[in-house]
Amino acid sequence: MSDRVEELHRRGQAAIGSGRPVDGARLLRAALRLLEKPSDGGEPHPLLARVLISLASAEVQLGRRETGFALLDHAAEVAAPEEAGVLLQQRGLLLMLVGRLEEALKFMNEAEPLIDPADRVRVARGHLNRAMLHELAGRIRAAVADLDRCEPIAVSEDLPLMLAKARLNRGYLKTLTGDIPAALRDFDAARPGFAQHAPGLLPVLAVDKARALLGAGLIAEAATELDAALSSLVVSRTTHERAEAELTRAQVAIADGNPSLARQWARQAERRFRRRGNETWAAVASFTVLLADFESGRRAPGIAGRSAAVADRLAALGLRTDAALAALLAARAHVAAGRFDDARAQLRGRAVRPTLDLTLSRCLTLTELHAAEGNRAGVFTHARAGLAALHRHRGRFGSLDLQTGTAALGVQLARSGLTAALRSGRPASVFSWLERSRAQAFRLRPVRPPVDETIADAVAELRQRAALARSAELAGRRDPGAERRCVELERAIRAHGWTAGGTGDHGTTASPREVSDELAKSHSALVSFLIDEGRLAALTIAGHQYRLTDVADLSTVAEAIARLRGDLDTLCCRNLPARLVEAIRQSLRHDVGTLSDALIRPLRAIIGDQDLVVVPTGPLSAVPWGLLPELRGRPVTVTPSATAWLRGRRRSEVPRPGRRPLLVAGPNLAHAAREVAEIARTVPGSTALSGPAATVAATLEGLTGRAVVHFAAHGHHEHANVLFSRLDLADGPLMAYDIQQLQAPPEHVVLSACDVGRSVVRAGDEQLGFTAALLYGGTRSVVAGVARVPDEVVVPIMVDYHRIRATGRAPAQALAEATLGRQFVPLVCFGAG
Repeated sequence: MSDRVEELHRRGQAAIGSGRPVDGARLLRAALRLLEKPSDGGEPHPLLARVLISLASAEVQLGRRETGFALLDHAAEVAAPEEAGVLLQQRGLLLMLVGRLEEALKFMNEAEPLIDPADRVRVARGHLNRAMLHELAGRIRAAVADLDRCEPIAVSEDLPLMLAKARLNRGYLKTLTGDIPAALRDFDAARPGFAQHAPGLLPVLAVDKARALLGAGLIAEAATELDAALSSLVVSRTTHERAEAELTRAQVAIADGNPSLARQWARQAERRFRRRGNETWAAVASFTVLLADFESGRRAPGIAGRSAAVADRLAALGLRTDAALAALLAARAHVAAGRFDDARAQLRGRAVRPTLDLTLSRCLTLTELHAAEGNRAGVFTHARAGLAALHRHRGRFGSLDLQTGTAALGVQLARSGLTAALRSGRPASVFSWLERSRAQAFRLRPVRPPVDETIADAVAELRQRAALARSAELAGRRDPGAERRCVELERAIRAHGWTAGGTGDHGTTASPREVSDELAKSHSALVSFLIDEGRLAALTIAGHQYRLTDVADLSTVAEAIARLRGDLDTLCCRNLPARLVEAIRQSLRHDVGTLSDALIRPLRAIIGDQDLVVVPTGPLSAVPWGLLPELRGRPVTVTPSATAWLRGRRRSEVPRPGRRPLLVAGPNLAHAAREVAEIARTVPGSTALSGPAATVAATLEGLTGRAVVHFAAHGHHEHANVLFSRLDLADGPLMAYDIQQLQAPPEHVVLSACDVGRSVVRAGDEQLGFTAALLYGGTRSVVAGVARVPDEVVVPIMVDYHRIRATGRAPAQALAEATLGRQFVPLVCFGAG
């Protein structure tokens, strides 16, 4: 019998440890039934206490708290004296699982000297459990110390699952300290151990990864991880882990601007925690419900009182950081209710370690308080401090994806500062706040991590699979297998990029004076658009004069842009009836007129006949500026920010190995070879890649350090995964991902076909896409289409463009001259042209 009991106990423990408490409880109860009869002499079986101890853990994990603790009490009655340490250790674990953290720590500390040092597995487990406890209480250094003791044992004793759990917890700690790339590396390191030994715990890993992604502003990606994890957790019946996932999903919904959905998730998590008797986690969920209520505009006075009570409850439970966040919410609610002294009372005390979340929340609370009191200087001080902390956080990321996503964390702070500047009526102040709050990733030095062999293989396979999918598409059919595999590979490559650390190096924002002086050198004016309460306004710098002008209703402009882009794309379709073509052209003329009247006519007297530098916002990033009647024939450069434009203008031209253009013709584009051949005749000495020679490898080699590169190739803007927007080449796609890896990017790039000038605009006017990838990487200027470019006119336009450029004209000037007199060509000059 003993052998059978030992086997059931071993399997039951393994099931619990791998995230299958239902299976574990079933196996342990079978062992318990075998032990119901006492052994000879009436003494309990030596294994009875161990079986009861393990079963207690399974019952608590399944939400049966009273049963679990009763089993543990029974174990204490029958355990041998040498089991005292194990009993204390397990009681500490169960108390942690139900949220009684201070009691749990007491028992874990008492257990440590009683555990046999020779039982290395038990010693390591004790350190791992106590590290988890310290994490929950926000004691980072203590948690790290326990993990530092656990991991070497897990390695030396060949305990891959325990090592995976330690790495998971280390990743969670790094999320708390804001080192998201390192956290994601730890999660990646933990994944194989879970996949092989405890696949039931993969959803737990996904929840922690979602928290890290949320900490980088990747809200949609965090939601995707959580939704998949929740589906698995429903099946596994692990109620605590499911409630944690629901609570994290609520936090993601708040970040996504959906407080009603957040409230549903948080209330669900709160009820689940309360049913388990876990008052600690229930209090955190209660705070999240209140935060959702506040963001949805519910009555502030009631929220203030309840938030203050929850703050006290969280502090009593040992969650000092959560308590401080709840007190800040109470302060914000008091401000909204006009009770400023009560708000200040909540802002006092509660000294805790300043996490990024806490720093941003405190700065936001203070900006709201100062704004309500009319203290504009106070608003500026605290909004600046919060955004500076956020930028330091952004500097830890090497991934452009994370750098641009981080802006979502500072949207409210940026809005507070900009609103105060607008109300001041001082254009120079408005300019400074615009530059402080938009396209901040352009201020960071690009990070190009060493090539990882596994990822290099994944990229190579992605090219192959994408080429297969494209061939099927051109043949009028689909290749679902290739498409599915492309999505998997893109996800893996993108996630690996998130683990790259940043340098922290960043430039300063440009001052109005610096920009004004540079504009004067080139006889240019700058127009920086912004949104203020549903209206578009324009901050202009022209002739050393700064002005702020209300220009148009945002919704009217956005609707015209959407119609315009749709009509431009439709116009490029082949074999359209003449009557339809004329109707589309008429619609286009109407919409470009609408946009010209709305965006440029109010500024005509300010900008005069000067060249134009445009900083768009939101939907304006898709405007084909050269089509607007007010701007026909005028050089226009579109830039993510004035700071980015100034940086490009000032960048000293380094010696280039090839001053002549590199010309690349992609496949399946009727005019591509002719376009490249005619440009080559116009600019003698050009290097041309066409037909089978236009491979990705040859193109990347030719791109490096080149002065001018021209692509006549099909392009694909991938809205759902912009880092894999691409150009079709002879052997597969050249992707935006590839562009980011270039050590010496080309100085100027022309993308003459399709719409790869389009971008996805994230919070803070951070941009992602093929053209944006070139600019982030260091290319000074790019000419590309924001809608499909008509085949029948592109060749003569491009020949003229390069002929004019060869005379020394700047890209924006050459584009304006080359397109003059040619209708509906949506090419735009981006960068510092």
